[in-house]
Amino acid sequence: MSSNKPEKIHDMVNLLKQGATLTELACPACATPLFKLKNGQLYCAQCEKRVIVVKEGETPAELTSATTISNLEATLLSKIEEIEKRIKKEKDVEQLQKLSDTLNTLLENLEKTRKTKKR
Repeated sequence: MSSNKPEKIHDMVNLLKQGATLTELACPACATPLFKLKNGQLYCAQCEKRVIVVKEGETPAELTSATTISNLEATLLSKIEEIEKRIKKEKDVEQLQKLSDTLNTLLENLEKTRKTKKR
């Protein structure tokens, strides 16, 4: 993204097309409305940065940890989808076994991640 205003508007439209939603929150640095990305993160299109909101009584370390867990969950889900697509196309039995083992490991890790997230 560039600093050119029409391009910034174009970038914001692209964020909406990608499933982001406009929030009532404003960027603390530039006062531009923030977008909530599909992964739940807040993003400022003007500053081209992720924005973290620290609630009263919450430490930045706690919030960073929660964000990391959410990012990990999103990554695992993405990888599970990739493996599922490969399994659909695969004909070789040995390769299917490897993909199934990988899928099982990813699902176990997703379950652990979700249990950690609930704590």
